[in-house]
Amino acid sequence: MSTALMHISSPPGQPLRWATLWRNGQALGLTVALHGAVVALLVLGWSVEHAPDPAAPSTLKTRLVMMPAEPRVVTPPADPLPVVPSPSEREARPEVVKPSVDPQLQARQLEQAALARKRVAQQKQRRETQQLEQQKMARQRAEQLEAQRQQAQADAAALQARAAADNARRAQQAAAALDTRQYLPISKQAPDYPQRALDKGIQGDCTVEYSVTPQGKVENPKVVGSCHPAFIRPSLIAAATFRYQPRVVDGQPVSVPGVRNTFHYKIQ
Repeated sequence: MSTALMHISSPPGQPLRWATLWRNGQALGLTVALHGAVVALLVLGWSVEHAPDPAAPSTLKTRLVMMPAEPRVVTPPADPLPVVPSPSEREARPEVVKPSVDPQLQARQLEQAALARKRVAQQKQRRETQQLEQQKMARQRAEQLEAQRQQAQADAAALQARAAADNARRAQQAAAALDTRQYLPISKQAPDYPQRALDKGIQGDCTVEYSVTPQGKVENPKVVGSCHPAFIRPSLIAAATFRYQPRVVDGQPVSVPGVRNTFHYKIQ
């Protein structure tokens, strides 16, 4: 705190000097009194406290925001300008002398290059030959597989044909058996054992084939297969005496050809 002392000048000849001194003395005294009061308050521990601001916030919030970094623009360096040597530098620079090429070394290098090309060509030809052989083997294998498949088909067809033939033969045999039952023999006489064969101890079989007439008689008997001559005549005579029940087809008796009978000659 300060007080300004004002000096008022009065024109000469006016009686204001004592009044001015009085006023200045009062101002000086008031200033000294105020300074003394302030010093006394400081000594006694007086302090100025500010009242809390009711509008001040009780908490402080902070938010951290990360800004994306700006991409750096890399400027490529400028191509340096070619340095052109001065005539003095060109004269001071020693001349580069190219080494001479050895003709033998050059010939050897050319020969090696030719050998390398020849080796590459041989390898290529070898690979082509191998590929051709593999293709040939593949074709042969395919032909073998096709031949095997055709052979398998032929075998299957042969088996089917054989099975069909067997079925037909069985059916024929069944029909022949049925026909045989239809012309059952009524009487059969055994042949006489030839005395000459009996004396010599000869044994064997003799088969006679003939036809059965609609009357049930034997017609045209003949010997088939292997038969001892001694057994031929008694076998034919005995077969001629056979009698059968005739075969009937559609209510009419018919002839049955190819009927066979085997005679067994054994010495008991």
